[in-house]
Amino acid sequence: MADDEVLLIQKMPLIDDAEDGPGIVIWTVNRPDKLNALNSEVNAAIITAAAEAEKDDSIRVVIIRGSTPPVPAEGERGKPPAFVAGADITEFVGVDSKKIRKSFKADPWDAVWNISKPTIAMVDGFALGGGCELALSCDLRIASTRSMFGTPEINLGLIPGGGATQRLARLVGYGKALEMVMSGELMPAAEAHRVGLANYVLPPEKLEEVTMTIARNLASKSPHTVRVAKRAVRAALEKPLSEGVQYERDEFCSLFDTEDKEIGVQAFLDRSDPEWTGR
Repeated sequence: MADDEVLLIQKMPLIDDAEDGPGIVIWTVNRPDKLNALNSEVNAAIITAAAEAEKDDSIRVVIIRGSTPPVPAEGERGKPPAFVAGADITEFVGVDSKKIRKSFKADPWDAVWNISKPTIAMVDGFALGGGCELALSCDLRIASTRSMFGTPEINLGLIPGGGATQRLARLVGYGKALEMVMSGELMPAAEAHRVGLANYVLPPEKLEEVTMTIARNLASKSPHTVRVAKRAVRAALEKPLSEGVQYERDEFCSLFDTEDKEIGVQAFLDRSDPEWTGR
């Protein structure tokens, strides 16, 4: 992809020296001059990429990150690192409710949320507003120590519109979610880890290495079983406990009819590495 594209996509094999085969795809939001802010073009690119990742059996894990800031000219102040520093506010000027509601027909947050494969937000720097919501749409959030999370829409006379009020409350609890949404204050990475918003917090120089290690581990599992596991855990967000436990039981039992269950059990008994079929 050309460097002027708003979403760069890089496919990584499961094993570094492999030429092809099931692996990992990395999406880089590529608007470094705008701190990787989301606009209609980026949103459309994410939706397209999500649909392609869902149907591509060679992709086992999706990683989303922001592009690194450009090197400043001599004597100029450089831009800070950013995952996605929110929406492009220039697109809000003069927009009424009818027009903004129509724009949500292109919903990148739900597109990422609905990917059945594992998704990881690799956060280095600001993850604010729509960028925080993009991270929340992923299954895991792995952040650098210099990252900041936040939902500052309140400072514009708005509230989050990409799912933060719902996903934050389920992730960090009602009180902390309400504090973040009503105050608009930013949350440092260490606090995000403490409250469960970030799964891991790492030095910036270790972020990519550890993220790739986690992604390769997820990619090494049975792709069918991983999808079932994700589906079962997601059910806890919407079902009462008794229904959720029964749903889990049904999913567990259904896996006994799959090839990958037989492969996994036999590999365990043989002390060998399983070669999954995805069925």
